[in-house]
Amino acid sequence: MPPSRRQILRRRRVAVFGALAVVVGTVFYLPMTLLAPLGPVEAAVTPVAVTAQPAAALEWPTLGTSAVGAIGFASTLGTGGAAEAAPIASITKVITALVVLEAKPLAVGDAGPNIEFTAKDVAIRDAYRAVNGATEPVTAGMVLSQRQVMDIMLMESANNYAESLATWAYGSMADFVPAANAWLAKNGLNSTTISEPTGMSPQNVSTASDLVALGKLALAHPVVAEIVGTAKEAVPVLGEIENSNSLLGIDGIRGIKTGTLDEAGACLLFASDFVIGGKTVTIVGAVLGGVNHRALNETVRVLLADVEESFHEVALTTAGESFGTYTTPWGDTAALVAAKDSAVVVWADTPIATETRVDAVGVAKKGTDVGEVTFTVAGETITVPLELAATIDDPGPWWRLTNPAALF
Repeated sequence: MPPSRRQILRRRRVAVFGALAVVVGTVFYLPMTLLAPLGPVEAAVTPVAVTAQPAAALEWPTLGTSAVGAIGFASTLGTGGAAEAAPIASITKVITALVVLEAKPLAVGDAGPNIEFTAKDVAIRDAYRAVNGATEPVTAGMVLSQRQVMDIMLMESANNYAESLATWAYGSMADFVPAANAWLAKNGLNSTTISEPTGMSPQNVSTASDLVALGKLALAHPVVAEIVGTAKEAVPVLGEIENSNSLLGIDGIRGIKTGTLDEAGACLLFASDFVIGGKTVTIVGAVLGGVNHRALNETVRVLLADVEESFHEVALTTAGESFGTYTTPWGDTAALVAAKDSAVVVWADTPIATETRVDAVGVAKKGTDVGEVTFTVAGETITVPLELAATIDDPGPWWRLTNPAALF
Protein backbone atom coordinates (compact mmCIF):
# COMPACT_ATOMS: atom_id res chain seq x y z
CA MET A 1 0.00 0.00 0.00
CA PRO A 2 1.48 3.41 -0.93
CA PRO A 3 2.16 5.81 1.99
CA SER A 4 -0.57 8.15 2.86
CA ARG A 5 -0.29 11.87 2.41
CA ARG A 6 0.11 12.27 6.17
CA GLN A 7 3.01 9.79 6.28
CA ILE A 8 4.73 11.55 3.39
CA LEU A 9 4.45 14.91 5.16
CA ARG A 10 5.78 13.43 8.38
CA ARG A 11 8.76 11.95 6.57
CA ARG A 12 9.49 15.27 4.92
CA ARG A 13 9.42 17.07 8.27
CA VAL A 14 11.86 14.55 9.79
CA ALA A 15 14.22 14.97 6.84
CA VAL A 16 14.07 18.76 6.98
CA PHE A 17 14.59 18.99 10.73
CA GLY A 18 17.36 16.39 10.55
CA ALA A 19 19.14 18.42 7.91
CA LEU A 20 18.65 21.56 9.96
CA ALA A 21 20.11 19.79 13.00
CA VAL A 22 23.14 18.74 10.99
CA VAL A 23 23.58 22.27 9.67
CA VAL A 24 23.17 23.82 13.11
CA GLY A 25 25.54 21.25 14.66
CA THR A 26 28.10 21.86 11.98
CA VAL A 27 27.83 25.64 12.35
CA PHE A 28 28.55 25.46 16.07
CA TYR A 29 30.71 22.32 16.36
CA LEU A 30 33.28 23.12 13.73
CA PRO A 31 34.22 26.60 14.99
CA MET A 32 34.20 25.46 18.59
CA THR A 33 36.53 22.54 17.91
CA LEU A 34 38.76 24.24 15.37
CA LEU A 35 39.09 27.54 17.19
CA ALA A 36 38.82 26.53 20.83
CA PRO A 37 41.89 27.40 22.94
CA LEU A 38 43.93 24.41 24.04
CA GLY A 39 44.14 23.73 27.76
CA PRO A 40 47.53 24.32 29.43
CA VAL A 41 49.88 21.38 29.89
CA GLU A 42 51.77 20.80 33.14
CA ALA A 43 55.41 19.82 33.03
CA ALA A 44 56.93 16.70 34.53
CA VAL A 45 59.72 18.37 36.55
CA THR A 46 63.04 16.60 37.12
CA PRO A 47 64.26 16.81 40.75
CA VAL A 48 67.31 19.07 41.10
CA ALA A 49 70.32 17.71 42.95
CA VAL A 50 73.56 19.59 43.63
CA THR A 51 76.62 17.50 44.41
CA ALA A 52 77.65 17.82 48.07
CA GLN A 53 81.15 19.17 48.71
CA PRO A 54 83.59 17.89 51.35
CA ALA A 55 83.77 19.51 54.76
CA ALA A 56 86.67 21.82 55.62
CA ALA A 57 89.76 20.28 57.19
CA LEU A 58 91.81 23.13 58.63
CA GLU A 59 95.08 22.82 60.52
CA TRP A 60 94.63 25.33 63.33
CA PRO A 61 97.53 26.77 65.33
CA THR A 62 98.23 24.71 68.45
CA LEU A 63 98.63 27.81 70.65
CA GLY A 64 96.41 30.82 71.33
CA THR A 65 93.25 31.55 69.39
CA SER A 66 92.49 31.91 65.71
CA ALA A 67 89.67 32.41 63.22
CA VAL A 68 89.17 32.83 59.50
CA GLY A 69 86.45 34.42 57.44
CA ALA A 70 85.94 35.72 53.92
CA ILE A 71 84.45 38.90 52.56
CA GLY A 72 80.95 38.20 51.29
CA PHE A 73 80.61 35.01 53.33
CA ALA A 74 79.47 34.25 56.88
CA SER A 75 80.97 36.25 59.75
CA THR A 76 83.52 33.48 60.39
CA LEU A 77 84.21 30.29 58.47
CA GLY A 78 85.86 28.59 61.41
CA THR A 79 87.65 29.12 64.72
CA GLY A 80 90.40 27.33 66.60
CA GLY A 81 91.87 27.44 70.07
CA ALA A 82 90.52 29.39 73.03
CA ALA A 83 87.25 31.28 72.64
CA GLU A 84 87.78 34.00 75.25
CA ALA A 85 89.14 37.47 74.54
CA ALA A 86 92.92 37.85 74.62
CA PRO A 87 95.42 40.73 74.33
CA ILE A 88 95.75 41.96 70.73
CA ALA A 89 98.97 44.00 70.92
CA SER A 90 99.50 46.35 67.95
CA ILE A 91 96.43 45.11 66.09
CA THR A 92 94.96 47.86 68.27
CA LYS A 93 96.37 50.37 65.78
CA VAL A 94 93.84 49.25 63.14
CA ILE A 95 91.11 50.32 65.54
CA THR A 96 92.92 53.59 66.16
CA ALA A 97 93.16 54.29 62.43
CA LEU A 98 89.45 53.64 61.82
CA VAL A 99 88.36 55.68 64.84
CA VAL A 100 90.59 58.61 63.83
CA LEU A 101 89.20 58.47 60.28
CA GLU A 102 85.71 58.76 61.67
CA ALA A 103 86.67 62.07 63.30
CA LYS A 104 89.07 63.19 60.56
CA PRO A 105 87.95 61.59 57.27
CA LEU A 106 90.39 61.06 54.42
CA ALA A 107 89.96 59.82 50.87
CA VAL A 108 92.54 57.91 48.86
CA GLY A 109 94.98 60.42 47.40
CA ASP A 110 94.29 63.04 50.07
CA ALA A 111 97.11 64.07 52.41
CA GLY A 112 94.73 65.58 54.94
CA PRO A 113 95.61 68.41 57.32
CA ASN A 114 99.13 68.95 58.60
CA ILE A 115 100.06 67.81 62.10
CA GLU A 116 102.80 69.78 63.88
CA PHE A 117 104.70 67.85 66.52
CA THR A 118 105.73 69.45 69.80
CA ALA A 119 107.90 68.77 72.80
CA LYS A 120 104.98 66.78 74.20
CA ASP A 121 105.24 64.35 71.26
CA VAL A 122 108.99 64.02 71.91
CA ALA A 123 108.16 63.09 75.51
CA ILE A 124 105.64 60.53 74.31
CA ARG A 125 108.35 58.84 72.25
CA ASP A 126 110.76 58.86 75.18
CA ALA A 127 108.16 57.17 77.38
CA TYR A 128 107.61 54.31 74.91
CA ARG A 129 111.34 53.84 74.31
CA ALA A 130 111.78 53.47 78.07
CA VAL A 131 109.54 50.35 78.02
CA ASN A 132 110.98 48.94 74.77
CA GLY A 133 107.97 49.97 72.72
CA ALA A 134 108.38 50.35 68.96
CA THR A 135 108.83 54.03 68.03
CA GLU A 136 109.92 56.26 65.19
CA PRO A 137 111.85 59.54 65.51
CA VAL A 138 110.03 62.81 66.12
CA THR A 139 111.26 66.37 66.78
CA ALA A 140 109.53 69.47 68.06
CA GLY A 141 108.37 71.59 65.13
CA MET A 142 108.30 68.66 62.69
CA VAL A 143 105.27 68.75 60.35
CA LEU A 144 103.72 65.74 58.62
CA SER A 145 100.35 65.24 56.99
CA GLN A 146 97.64 63.15 58.62
CA ARG A 147 98.11 60.48 55.94
CA GLN A 148 101.86 60.31 56.55
CA VAL A 149 101.35 59.92 60.30
CA MET A 150 98.85 57.12 59.67
CA ASP A 151 101.30 55.42 57.31
CA ILE A 152 104.03 55.45 59.96
CA MET A 153 101.63 54.18 62.63
CA LEU A 154 100.29 51.25 60.59
CA MET A 155 103.34 50.28 58.53
CA GLU A 156 106.10 50.71 61.10
CA SER A 157 103.77 50.10 64.06
CA ALA A 158 105.14 53.15 65.83
CA ASN A 159 103.51 53.50 69.23
CA ASN A 160 104.39 57.15 69.67
CA TYR A 161 102.78 58.05 66.36
CA ALA A 162 99.60 56.19 67.35
CA GLU A 163 99.26 58.16 70.58
CA SER A 164 100.15 61.47 68.93
CA LEU A 165 97.60 60.86 66.16
CA ALA A 166 94.82 59.90 68.59
CA THR A 167 95.54 62.94 70.77
CA TRP A 168 95.55 65.23 67.71
CA ALA A 169 92.21 63.84 66.47
CA TYR A 170 90.36 63.75 69.82
CA GLY A 171 92.19 66.24 72.03
CA SER A 172 93.29 63.79 74.71
CA MET A 173 93.49 60.11 75.63
CA ALA A 174 90.59 60.70 77.99
CA ASP A 175 88.42 61.61 75.01
CA PHE A 176 89.84 59.09 72.51
CA VAL A 177 89.35 55.91 74.56
CA PRO A 178 85.56 56.22 75.14
CA ALA A 179 85.12 57.26 71.51
CA ALA A 180 87.02 54.16 70.39
CA ASN A 181 84.98 51.82 72.59
CA ALA A 182 81.77 53.45 71.39
CA TRP A 183 82.93 52.84 67.80
CA LEU A 184 83.58 49.18 68.62
CA ALA A 185 80.11 48.77 70.08
CA LYS A 186 78.51 50.53 67.12
CA ASN A 187 80.19 48.11 64.74
CA GLY A 188 79.15 45.02 66.68
CA LEU A 189 82.63 44.22 68.04
CA ASN A 190 81.22 43.44 71.44
CA SER A 191 84.08 41.21 72.59
CA THR A 192 86.68 43.91 71.96
CA THR A 193 87.80 46.56 74.45
CA ILE A 194 90.73 48.96 74.37
CA SER A 195 92.22 51.20 77.04
CA GLU A 196 94.77 53.06 74.88
CA PRO A 197 95.56 53.46 71.15
CA THR A 198 98.81 51.50 70.69
CA GLY A 199 98.37 47.95 71.96
CA MET A 200 101.07 48.24 74.60
CA SER A 201 98.45 47.53 77.25
CA PRO A 202 97.36 43.88 77.74
CA GLN A 203 93.96 45.32 78.62
CA ASN A 204 93.38 45.84 74.90
CA VAL A 205 91.61 42.54 74.21
CA SER A 206 89.49 40.87 71.57
CA THR A 207 88.44 37.49 70.23
CA ALA A 208 89.70 36.09 66.95
CA SER A 209 86.16 36.21 65.56
CA ASP A 210 85.85 39.90 66.41
CA LEU A 211 89.20 40.54 64.76
CA VAL A 212 88.00 38.90 61.55
CA ALA A 213 85.12 41.38 61.56
CA LEU A 214 87.59 44.20 62.28
CA GLY A 215 89.73 43.08 59.35
CA LYS A 216 86.72 43.25 57.03
CA LEU A 217 86.02 46.79 58.23
CA ALA A 218 89.64 47.75 57.64
CA LEU A 219 89.62 46.43 54.07
CA ALA A 220 86.31 48.17 53.42
CA HIS A 221 87.96 51.54 54.14
CA PRO A 222 89.99 52.45 51.02
CA VAL A 223 92.60 54.47 52.92
CA VAL A 224 93.31 51.80 55.53
CA ALA A 225 93.29 49.05 52.89
CA GLU A 226 95.83 50.99 50.84
CA ILE A 227 98.15 51.65 53.79
CA VAL A 228 98.23 48.10 55.15
CA GLY A 229 98.96 46.76 51.67
CA THR A 230 101.94 49.07 51.09
CA ALA A 231 105.38 47.49 51.50
CA LYS A 232 107.60 50.58 51.42
CA GLU A 233 107.18 54.34 51.31
CA ALA A 234 109.32 57.46 51.48
CA VAL A 235 108.28 59.88 54.23
CA PRO A 236 109.76 63.36 54.81
CA VAL A 237 112.28 63.55 57.66
CA LEU A 238 112.12 59.79 58.36
CA GLY A 239 113.11 58.62 54.89
CA GLU A 240 111.96 55.17 53.71
CA ILE A 241 109.63 53.26 56.00
CA GLU A 242 108.80 49.55 55.64
CA ASN A 243 105.76 47.50 56.52
CA SER A 244 106.35 45.33 59.59
CA ASN A 245 104.33 42.51 58.00
CA SER A 246 106.96 40.22 56.44
CA LEU A 247 104.24 38.10 54.79
CA LEU A 248 103.08 40.99 52.64
CA GLY A 249 102.94 39.87 49.00
CA ILE A 250 103.37 36.16 49.83
CA ASP A 251 100.50 33.74 49.08
CA GLY A 252 98.33 36.68 48.04
CA ILE A 253 98.63 38.34 51.46
CA ARG A 254 97.82 42.07 51.38
CA GLY A 255 97.83 43.09 55.03
CA ILE A 256 96.65 43.77 57.66
CA LYS A 257 98.59 44.19 60.93
CA THR A 258 101.19 42.48 63.08
CA GLY A 259 101.37 42.66 66.86
CA THR A 260 103.84 41.59 69.53
CA LEU A 261 103.56 41.82 73.31
CA ASP A 262 104.77 39.61 76.16
CA GLU A 263 101.19 39.02 77.31
CA ALA A 264 99.87 38.58 73.74
CA GLY A 265 102.67 36.65 72.04
CA ALA A 266 103.04 37.03 68.29
CA CYS A 267 99.80 38.19 66.67
CA LEU A 268 98.66 38.71 63.10
CA LEU A 269 95.53 40.07 61.50
CA PHE A 270 95.84 39.11 57.84
CA ALA A 271 94.06 39.20 54.50
CA SER A 272 94.80 37.18 51.38
CA ASP A 273 93.30 37.11 47.89
CA PHE A 274 93.01 34.04 45.70
CA VAL A 275 90.93 33.18 42.64
CA ILE A 276 88.36 30.37 42.55
CA GLY A 277 86.55 29.82 39.28
CA GLY A 278 87.27 33.32 38.07
CA LYS A 279 86.02 34.89 41.32
CA THR A 280 88.44 36.62 43.70
CA VAL A 281 87.91 35.48 47.27
CA THR A 282 89.40 37.61 50.05
CA ILE A 283 90.23 35.67 53.19
CA VAL A 284 90.47 37.55 56.48
CA GLY A 285 92.01 35.80 59.46
CA ALA A 286 93.42 36.42 62.90
CA VAL A 287 95.90 34.47 65.02
CA LEU A 288 96.81 35.49 68.58
CA GLY A 289 99.32 33.98 71.00
CA GLY A 290 102.03 32.68 68.68
CA VAL A 291 105.48 31.85 70.04
CA ASN A 292 107.22 34.14 67.56
CA HIS A 293 106.51 35.66 64.17
CA ARG A 294 108.60 33.20 62.20
CA ALA A 295 106.59 30.24 63.49
CA LEU A 296 103.37 32.23 63.31
CA ASN A 297 103.95 33.08 59.64
CA GLU A 298 104.47 29.41 58.74
CA THR A 299 101.29 28.51 60.60
CA VAL A 300 99.32 31.17 58.77
CA ARG A 301 100.58 29.97 55.37
CA VAL A 302 99.51 26.40 56.15
CA LEU A 303 96.14 27.62 57.37
CA LEU A 304 95.64 29.73 54.22
CA ALA A 305 96.42 26.76 51.98
CA ASP A 306 93.81 24.68 53.82
CA VAL A 307 91.26 27.48 53.54
CA GLU A 308 91.86 27.85 49.80
CA GLU A 309 91.37 24.12 49.26
CA SER A 310 88.09 24.29 51.16
CA PHE A 311 86.51 26.71 48.69
CA HIS A 312 84.87 25.13 45.65
CA GLU A 313 83.28 26.36 42.47
CA VAL A 314 80.05 24.40 42.06
CA ALA A 315 78.33 24.25 38.67
CA LEU A 316 74.61 24.86 39.12
CA THR A 317 73.28 24.80 35.54
CA THR A 318 74.56 24.32 32.02
CA ALA A 319 72.80 26.09 29.16
CA GLY A 320 70.43 23.57 27.56
CA GLU A 321 70.37 21.28 30.61
CA SER A 322 66.91 19.72 30.99
CA PHE A 323 64.85 20.31 34.12
CA GLY A 324 61.70 18.54 32.94
CA THR A 325 59.44 17.81 29.98
CA TYR A 326 56.08 18.92 28.62
CA THR A 327 54.05 16.19 26.92
CA THR A 328 50.83 17.29 25.18
CA PRO A 329 47.71 15.13 24.61
CA TRP A 330 48.35 15.38 20.86
CA GLY A 331 51.87 13.94 21.17
CA ASP A 332 54.18 16.95 21.12
CA THR A 333 57.05 16.96 23.63
CA ALA A 334 59.38 19.77 24.67
CA ALA A 335 62.02 19.89 27.37
CA LEU A 336 62.29 22.87 29.71
CA VAL A 337 65.97 23.75 29.83
CA ALA A 338 68.32 26.19 31.57
CA ALA A 339 68.75 29.40 29.58
CA LYS A 340 72.38 29.89 30.68
CA ASP A 341 75.37 28.48 32.53
CA SER A 342 75.60 29.32 36.21
CA ALA A 343 77.98 28.49 39.05
CA VAL A 344 78.67 29.58 42.60
CA VAL A 345 81.71 29.59 44.88
CA VAL A 346 80.89 27.85 48.17
CA TRP A 347 82.75 27.32 51.40
CA ALA A 348 83.36 23.65 52.16
CA ASP A 349 80.13 21.67 52.63
CA THR A 350 77.78 24.66 52.79
CA PRO A 351 74.40 23.25 51.67
CA ILE A 352 72.73 24.49 48.49
CA ALA A 353 68.93 24.57 48.49
CA THR A 354 66.96 24.47 45.24
CA GLU A 355 63.47 25.49 44.20
CA THR A 356 61.93 25.10 40.74
CA ARG A 357 58.95 27.14 39.51
CA VAL A 358 57.40 26.04 36.22
CA ASP A 359 54.41 27.45 34.31
CA ALA A 360 51.76 25.38 32.52
CA VAL A 361 51.86 26.05 28.76
CA GLY A 362 49.80 25.52 25.63
CA VAL A 363 50.98 26.25 22.11
CA ALA A 364 54.34 28.02 22.50
CA LYS A 365 57.48 28.72 20.53
CA LYS A 366 60.95 27.41 21.21
CA GLY A 367 62.75 29.74 23.66
CA THR A 368 59.58 30.78 25.51
CA ASP A 369 60.24 31.56 29.19
CA VAL A 370 58.44 28.84 31.15
CA GLY A 371 59.79 29.25 34.69
CA GLU A 372 62.97 29.41 36.74
CA VAL A 373 65.18 27.42 39.06
CA THR A 374 66.54 29.16 42.17
CA PHE A 375 69.58 28.08 44.18
CA THR A 376 70.14 29.44 47.69
CA VAL A 377 73.54 29.15 49.40
CA ALA A 378 74.49 30.96 52.60
CA GLY A 379 71.78 33.59 52.06
CA GLU A 380 72.75 34.26 48.43
CA THR A 381 70.26 33.39 45.69
CA ILE A 382 71.05 32.57 42.07
CA THR A 383 68.05 32.42 39.72
CA VAL A 384 68.28 30.88 36.26
CA PRO A 385 65.42 31.20 33.71
CA LEU A 386 63.99 28.04 32.16
CA GLU A 387 62.85 28.01 28.51
CA LEU A 388 61.31 25.66 26.00
CA ALA A 389 63.83 23.62 24.03
CA ALA A 390 61.34 23.01 21.18
CA THR A 391 58.13 24.51 19.81
CA ILE A 392 54.81 23.10 20.96
CA ASP A 393 52.62 23.22 17.82
CA ASP A 394 48.85 23.34 17.42
CA PRO A 395 47.58 19.75 16.92
CA GLY A 396 45.71 20.65 13.72
CA PRO A 397 42.06 20.33 12.55
CA TRP A 398 41.80 16.55 12.43
CA TRP A 399 42.98 16.04 16.01
CA ARG A 400 40.70 18.83 17.17
CA LEU A 401 37.67 17.38 15.39
CA THR A 402 38.33 13.86 16.67
CA ASN A 403 39.22 14.75 20.25
CA PRO A 404 36.50 17.15 21.42
CA ALA A 405 36.72 15.82 24.99
CA ALA A 406 40.22 17.18 25.25
CA LEU A 407 38.99 20.64 24.32
CA PHE A 408 35.87 21.07 26.44
